[in-house]
Amino acid sequence: MSTTFTTMTRSRTPLKIVAPDSDAPVHAVTPNAAPAASATQRIVDSITDAIAHRRLMPGTKLSEQKIGDIFQVSRTVVRQAFNQLSRDRLVVLEPARGAFIATPTAEEARDVFETRAILETAVTRQLCPVITDAQIAQLHEHLALERAAVENVHVEGRTRLLGDFHLVLAQMVGNQVLVQMLSELLTRSSLIALMRQSSQSAEESLAEHVAIVDAFERRDVKAAVRLVSKHLSNVQANLDLDPQRVDLAQILQR
Repeated sequence: MSTTFTTMTRSRTPLKIVAPDSDAPVHAVTPNAAPAASATQRIVDSITDAIAHRRLMPGTKLSEQKIGDIFQVSRTVVRQAFNQLSRDRLVVLEPARGAFIATPTAEEARDVFETRAILETAVTRQLCPVITDAQIAQLHEHLALERAAVENVHVEGRTRLLGDFHLVLAQMVGNQVLVQMLSELLTRSSLIALMRQSSQSAEESLAEHVAIVDAFERRDVKAAVRLVSKHLSNVQANLDLDPQRVDLAQILQR
């Protein structure tokens, strides 16, 4: 798989960074305000957002009727949303049982982080030599928001901001397909972390982000690539991907 992207030739609007203390709802549900396709996308976006921000746990059953009532749409529209989420591997559809938030396997988790490493180190190699002072300032602004969320123990805010750091870097490359791919991988990473995260420290991730930005500021491509790769390795290392087998005899015969 090639890790080389075309040179950055166009600029895009930077990702909007939302302060962690914002009380605004993520999605406003307006009944019967959009055609079926738009309503389907609103459901997809809401469920995806809830997974990314750790409000929906792996294995949660999704009721067609209940979601239809929340969005005031037909069950057909809800099924269309479930089908789309299933294609994105965020929802599992089980015959005669319904729809459930996916529970990724250890193998899937490894594949997700391997793919992220390929994409994100490629982003770093491309962006680091050409990053502008304005983009460096944007990264420092983002770090300040991360720090505030971590210090205030704002769990949802820090989760969103720590993940968005990687999207901000991808957005700066100017390749929207890349941003979409990484966004999907980050959502799946959130699902994996919900199941398998052990002692991952938000403070550790913040410190690693600071080091990455320092390398970008020096335009030190080699150091930036090394730090990004190490950061992703550390995140994966803090996931319980190889749980010990339970010996029932040893547990029960005490």
